[in-house]
Amino acid sequence: MRILLIASGYNSLTQRAEAELRDRGHAVSVEVTPDEAAVREAVGRHTPDLVVAPMLRTVVPRDVWSSRICLIVHPGPVGDRGPSSLDWAIHDGAAEWGVTVLQADEEMDAGDVWATAAFRVPEVAKSDLYRNELSDAAMAAVHLAVERVAAGATPRPQTGPVRARPHLRQERRRISWEQDTETVLRVLRAADSQPGVRDELLGEEWFLHGGHAEDGLRGRPGELLATRTGAICRATADGAVWIPELRARTGPGGERACKLPATLALAGRLPELPELPAPRQLPERGRTWSDIRYQEHGAVGMLSFAFPGGAMSTDHCRRLLRAYGTACRRPTSVLVLGGQRDFFSNGIHLGVVEAAADPAAESWATINAMNDLVEAVLTTTDRLVVSAIGGNAAAGGVMLALAADEVWCRSGAVLNPHYRRMGLYGSEYWTHTLPRRVGPALAERLTRAARPVSASAARSMGLVDRVVACGPAEFAAEMTRLAARLAAHPGTPRRVAAKKAEYEAREASTPLAAYREQELSRMRAIFDDPAAPYHALRRAFVRKEGKGAGSRGLRDAGAAGPADR
Repeated sequence: MRILLIASGYNSLTQRAEAELRDRGHAVSVEVTPDEAAVREAVGRHTPDLVVAPMLRTVVPRDVWSSRICLIVHPGPVGDRGPSSLDWAIHDGAAEWGVTVLQADEEMDAGDVWATAAFRVPEVAKSDLYRNELSDAAMAAVHLAVERVAAGATPRPQTGPVRARPHLRQERRRISWEQDTETVLRVLRAADSQPGVRDELLGEEWFLHGGHAEDGLRGRPGELLATRTGAICRATADGAVWIPELRARTGPGGERACKLPATLALAGRLPELPELPAPRQLPERGRTWSDIRYQEHGAVGMLSFAFPGGAMSTDHCRRLLRAYGTACRRPTSVLVLGGQRDFFSNGIHLGVVEAAADPAAESWATINAMNDLVEAVLTTTDRLVVSAIGGNAAAGGVMLALAADEVWCRSGAVLNPHYRRMGLYGSEYWTHTLPRRVGPALAERLTRAARPVSASAARSMGLVDRVVACGPAEFAAEMTRLAARLAAHPGTPRRVAAKKAEYEAREASTPLAAYREQELSRMRAIFDDPAAPYHALRRAFVRKEGKGAGSRGLRDAGAAGPADR
């Protein structure tokens, strides 16, 4: 079928729907439609057989839904209605939730039902849940609904109780720090990554993003207790929470602030606090937080990392590089990089770049730090390195994964192996690793087309070596099991020896330094040119500009990056 996807933003679910529906042989077009007029114009121009709305905040006009089938993906079970469905589910502590694919109708979320799917709600942030459990359920329901439409079936009317709830506004999200840690965490998780929780801190108003439990620290409720690798720790009634990111509140008409690591956002305002290093091993009892973790299971080392939004600043890259060096000094034969649920990496941290006094200089520092990290993986010759992609990855994050000997990917992940949508040529040795995996011709198409790639399509084209069909919560354990099998395989020592010989032969022919120099010369020219599209596109992305009528043009030109949700 000719399917038109309409969405209020080119977010992760829209990208996954685009990629997976194409995999199933459908001709798929995508339009960002901020209002009813844009929906009508897009449908009139494409004349699709079917319209699917993976994430739509506006109303589908009557003349559109009355003339063709329009499927609306609602992030709630049958009978649930309202714009903050998933927020309310987490805020209220729901153990199970659902997704419903509805026929567009006069009343939002009230149309006939084409398909539904349920999922468990783990204790994770809303954006993580949306990209993973909800995304898996949504795509199962979308595929079933599309099959039913193609078969000429009809939807069933909604029956049972109706629960219509209003937008979850900041007044209901307000944190009382005298509450227990679990209550505070639910409020924080229900607002991540948008809109954040508005709160007062050090005499100013901020939006808090993210929240992780800390059982080992105590203080007066609301008191700042410590910092750790950019995050701040704040006391609750019975413990504390780590908050990784903040966004300054700006007044009406003011420029939207960037979401930043908390200590960077508070630079110059923070009182003297202890910087507490993360423990080398997470405690068996009691909770704490670290964005980089290392565990060892016999001959397998597991180096996992989880940076908010998958964005990597200069500091993130340097800390991960140090951790990688430490892991490489351990007596293991297989080192797994990644292996956790949610984002693997989306490349350089555009928010930190945008907030810098000299964005060009910060761009240059960060891209070099990313290159240093990728180079370390490419030059590891004494063991096998596996990239384990549990969630979405894009741009330099994909190229980081491709530096490994093997790339394993969860079935629900979406890859964006390109840089064009941010106006960049790209680096991280992509001109070496991408053609080596998929061939020069396909590498050219992937970077120019700038389309999302599903896990299964990535496996077919050789971009990844293994697709692991499991839920997000099972991915880490499955990676450990598969890595142990690889370490025990009798052919692994021979592969390591051959790897070293191949690396030395390649270096004698075309050194890695040559790829780096060529790529960085192109990147430096972009960074240093104030008129380069990169600067406007970066600004629009991190400050959420261009969300109105101009969004379609921005998306076609390359403005939209992988969304937080």
